[in-house]
Amino acid sequence: PIAKPLSSSAPQTSYLPSDWVSQSMQKFDVNPLYRYLTKVAGKEKTDRLFNLYKVGTSKMWNGATVFWQIDINGNVRAGKIMGYDAKTGHRIKHPFNQVNWVHSVKRVPDFHMKQCLFGEHLLSDTSAAMSAKPVAIVESEKTALVAALFIPDFVWLATGGMHGCFNSEAMQVLRGRDVILFPDLKATDEWRCKVQMLQSVCKSATCSGLLEKMATDEQRRQGLDIADFLLMEDTPQMILAKMIQRNPALQLLIDELDLALVE
Repeated sequence: PIAKPLSSSAPQTSYLPSDWVSQSMQKFDVNPLYRYLTKVAGKEKTDRLFNLYKVGTSKMWNGATVFWQIDINGNVRAGKIMGYDAKTGHRIKHPFNQVNWVHSVKRVPDFHMKQCLFGEHLLSDTSAAMSAKPVAIVESEKTALVAALFIPDFVWLATGGMHGCFNSEAMQVLRGRDVILFPDLKATDEWRCKVQMLQSVCKSATCSGLLEKMATDEQRRQGLDIADFLLMEDTPQMILAKMIQRNPALQLLIDELDLALVE
């Protein structure tokens, strides 16, 4: 029998028009996540953050957030639409989970989504300051935004869920970078298993166990992430001393990452 060649007809990755991104970035003030983050960090920093990460606003669910996935070459791979509560900053999951995709809502025909890291477009900045920064990877897009506010010494990217785009092909964009993973509590073991795959691509790759060291049993049960720890003191500009007083383990995070309060 003659061996058939393997089919190379895998569907090509689809892209969305980049002007959809710019159109979605005009009405931040109706976006509940934007309103929440302005309470945390002020308008100026939140504006800068939304513009940097290309975060948009949808007409769905009273201004739901659009997390655009833009790859290292500037192609728009996807737009994930998610609803948030402006008071708490938490996802809206009741009476139903507010999550959808731009290509589904707009009924784009024959769309073959191939996800990339949220924030991946930031890796195309080859300036000395940016390319020297280690890359920190978290699970949720909101966590990447919050961490970027508090810890600007890293380039914060998100996988968009436990599995999202956490695979060898998508991680090739991290070639030559120092990478540190910050998994949600409860996901640490699963993410530790990914380190070896990353080490074959990256300059260095480690998985932080800091949250596991700091967390109480209740925090573990809730599956908190690094953003939850950074947001524990709910004052407008997050007075660091009060945060540490409330949770002395935060000092461990500050010392370990050599953080300074940036005002």
